[in-house]
Amino acid sequence: MLNDEDRPFKTTEHLQTMVAHMMTPGVVQVPGDVSVSEAALLLEREQAPCLLVKDTDSRFGLMTPTDIVKKVVAQGLEPHDIEVRAIMTRPVQFIEYDEVLAEASTLMVATGASLLIVTKQNQPVGVLSAQNLMLAPARRDTKIPVVLSVVGQASAQGLNFNAMITQLNHVGALVESATKLAPKSNVVLAFSISGQNTPLTIRGRVLTGEISGAEPDKTSSGASTWHIDIQFTDLSSSDLARIRAWALQTMPPLTNHA
Repeated sequence: MLNDEDRPFKTTEHLQTMVAHMMTPGVVQVPGDVSVSEAALLLEREQAPCLLVKDTDSRFGLMTPTDIVKKVVAQGLEPHDIEVRAIMTRPVQFIEYDEVLAEASTLMVATGASLLIVTKQNQPVGVLSAQNLMLAPARRDTKIPVVLSVVGQASAQGLNFNAMITQLNHVGALVESATKLAPKSNVVLAFSISGQNTPLTIRGRVLTGEISGAEPDKTSSGASTWHIDIQFTDLSSSDLARIRAWALQTMPPLTNHA
């Protein structure tokens, strides 16, 4: 029998895992006339999966370590003498941060691209790889009380309030709250998972906050109920393992069909 923490929560069915949940944040951009040797050093220093090459206002390309190996090193060329525009891969495939992962998968299959540049209002904000998609975990519907604390924001510093986690995986959580939080707010979540004795304290960042449905949900006091999407940051290996173990334990059983 499921306890209260493991029961699906009806108001969260609309939200799926988005591109923003699984992307690598940040995009390193370079002009097209940068040398391959300079670009290679930048890739190493930033630990980036690729560089976004802006050759002109309307011409973009991607440069990856594979491009350097296949198009420069394997050809016996001197990287100091080659500009990145000569080896960049085109065209670049872009996808908005709030698209569901299924859309990203469809785009990769249709175009053959293994990397997508993630945008927010047409500005690059991250990179999504085929590996990110392979590792994408499904969120589990749940109902877990949580204490949220806002940090690093002068106007809301020290704000603490009770809320409810309604979806959870090791990437982030969907939280139902009577308190609205602005996107990009940094928060700390304190909660306990069923079957585990030690509470979790995890840092996160607010991706979105909205009232779902045509009519705002109302609490007994008449206040609106907000659905806040939070991406975890700086998740420790132990916390990662604990949430993954919980997700496996709450996975719906396979149904055998005769």
